[in-house]
Amino acid sequence: GLVIDGRTLNIIFQGGLEEKFLELTQHCRSVLCCRSTPLQKSMVVKLIRRQLKVMTLSIGDGANDVSMIQAADVGIGISGQEGMQAVMASDFAISRFKHLKKLLLVHGHWCYARLAKMVIYFFYKNVCYVSLLFWYQFFCGFSGSTMVDYWQMIFFNLFFTSMPPLLFGALDKDVSAETLLHLPELYKNGQ
Repeated sequence: GLVIDGRTLNIIFQGGLEEKFLELTQHCRSVLCCRSTPLQKSMVVKLIRRQLKVMTLSIGDGANDVSMIQAADVGIGISGQEGMQAVMASDFAISRFKHLKKLLLVHGHWCYARLAKMVIYFFYKNVCYVSLLFWYQFFCGFSGSTMVDYWQMIFFNLFFTSMPPLLFGALDKDVSAETLLHLPELYKNGQ
């Protein structure tokens, strides 16, 4: 692991040593930045996003972490004694740091699987509807007449095809939470 303080980060960013810093951090399993300013925190996140081209996640609990949370792809705010500024600027909010594991491994997996199924469902729904309109044009001799009224099309999308996404989005759990917590490598299957 690497522990680096704010003064050293200042030397790295002002001296143009970002490349060497990235080379060093790639050999570490974890990097901890302590006693750093909010600007330095966001600069580290931006450097990693720009140079390594990876998805970044930032976790913070106070107002000094807002710029870092906003610079990351995914921001998680921890509500606590330091105020609600980090929670208000984040994508997700948790009450304690111990809930991070369940947020990422369980809810992240479920959300990923649900979104993948919903994309397939929406393609299927739209292909079915458009193919009906396409074949109707052969029937009516390409006159441009519509098969259904405009309000019927709106109600079809609103009422009849909205139930599967709501059910899948709320109830679909392909693997139990306990299994996902014990086998975190299951998250890679969806990718």
